[in-house]
Amino acid sequence: MRTLIRSTAALAAVGLTLAPAAPSAASSAAPTPSPGAATVTKAGTSFLTATAIAAGQPVQVGGSTGDYLYWSFRAEAGQTHEITATVSFPKGRTGKSTWGVDVFDGLRRRQACTAGAQTPTADASATSVTLGCTLRRVRPWAEPWSGDPLPGTYYVRLAVADLPEPDLGLPIDVDLLVSADGEGGTSGEDGKLEAPLVPNTRPGAVLTAEPAPEPVAEEELNLTGWLPEPGSRWVWTTAGGVLAAVAGVVGFALTRRRRRL
Repeated sequence: MRTLIRSTAALAAVGLTLAPAAPSAASSAAPTPSPGAATVTKAGTSFLTATAIAAGQPVQVGGSTGDYLYWSFRAEAGQTHEITATVSFPKGRTGKSTWGVDVFDGLRRRQACTAGAQTPTADASATSVTLGCTLRRVRPWAEPWSGDPLPGTYYVRLAVADLPEPDLGLPIDVDLLVSADGEGGTSGEDGKLEAPLVPNTRPGAVLTAEPAPEPVAEEELNLTGWLPEPGSRWVWTTAGGVLAAVAGVVGFALTRRRRRL
């Protein structure tokens, strides 16, 4: 009897010790927006038109099923980012649909997710679906052949991957949040990226007027500049043609003179 009482007391003590740890784990798994952060109500339709957001800035935007929604954010070395998104849609859908969230770096390389429901499937009776993606820790430098995440601009793409055709075009509401864990620039690795992976959004300038003609140098006005070199094939071809013409004329003259004799 005493042994049973001692065992029960020991189990109760263990339960009291482990009980406070559960709420802290649950609270850390749900990222929250930064206090005072303005809500973003826009989304781009491609990499070039992606809407810029910051870590901890909430996103609330409406769209249609089948749209590709893009956002971009900056990442620094030492940070680990987590993307959480909730897509809400009305009732009356004909079948279940599969949604996907993808993350790309500044070189348009798709980054792998270490945790989160990246491609969940929602039943026909469901009114929302939750997606998530936890990126790898951003490194300060990496080998050129590796696909490790580096500091720079990252892109988030949210879209439906599979759905019945009658459900295409139905209205949706998207709530998205990008959270960052870790201070930027803190890293124990011996190296640093020379420049962040930021795409060039201004590859060139449009000319509005014809450029003025450049002045011709004195060397270009030399009349002998267009002549080929003595050893080029054009010289030999021209000389051979002239010799063949002369030989033809001489041969014709000799043949005609013999006929007269």
